[in-house]
Amino acid sequence: MKYHSKIKEGGWDDSHRQWPLPSLPWVMQQTWNDLLFAHYPIKMDKLRSLVPEALTIDSFDGVGWIGIVPFQITKSRMKAVPPIPGISAFPELNVRTYVSVDGKPGVYFISMDTTNLLAVSGARTLYHLPYVVADMNVSYKEDFVNYDSKRLDDSGALLNCSYRPISDPYYPQKGSFDEWMAERYCLYTVNGSEEVKRCDILHEPWQLQIAEADFNLNTMLSHQSIFVENNAPILHFSKRKKVRIWPLVNPYKE
Repeated sequence: MKYHSKIKEGGWDDSHRQWPLPSLPWVMQQTWNDLLFAHYPIKMDKLRSLVPEALTIDSFDGVGWIGIVPFQITKSRMKAVPPIPGISAFPELNVRTYVSVDGKPGVYFISMDTTNLLAVSGARTLYHLPYVVADMNVSYKEDFVNYDSKRLDDSGALLNCSYRPISDPYYPQKGSFDEWMAERYCLYTVNGSEEVKRCDILHEPWQLQIAEADFNLNTMLSHQSIFVENNAPILHFSKRKKVRIWPLVNPYKE
């Protein structure tokens, strides 16, 4: 059963979420732009080695999935604070998979690359997220997004690709893979004491497009010792998503 709340002011509506938002106020707002979702199948035992035991790994039709998601963040700001020039817009590149806690589906991030040093230090400390610094550049040519990222650590994991949407926008059908991977309204983290925390998010339901992509170089998985079953990913695109982010909560003490 979906939860219907009263957060329906200023264009925000959480009636499509599967469970209530925390009673705490939201702390951050961002806009996510030009997202590519590139999903690769992976054996569940290999996926288990990447995900803390405290989290239940989700599968679709018995198959585990790893997603590489490049995008750009704009208008990033804390609550009651306007966007600050120079740090409110930056690229981000996520490697993620899908987990649940207490029946609530969410996202687990294996790695998060960005150029924003403040995001790296703040999110690693406050949200226990695996941010690392990368040298990144995003450009546009015709209807293609050109994305170039190289991690500034010993792994040197990199992504150089171009992508674009090739279908009209659509909302995922209920029960489809598209809905399964996209319609998740939280992320999970595990801190140094092995405590599970959940970060709730709010945005409109995902509107996706089928995408095509040319991967000139892609070592985001192999340089992290992640080996998938098929190197031909399922590709989706989403143009823009306005998001609000809540503080971490203990999913077992609500």
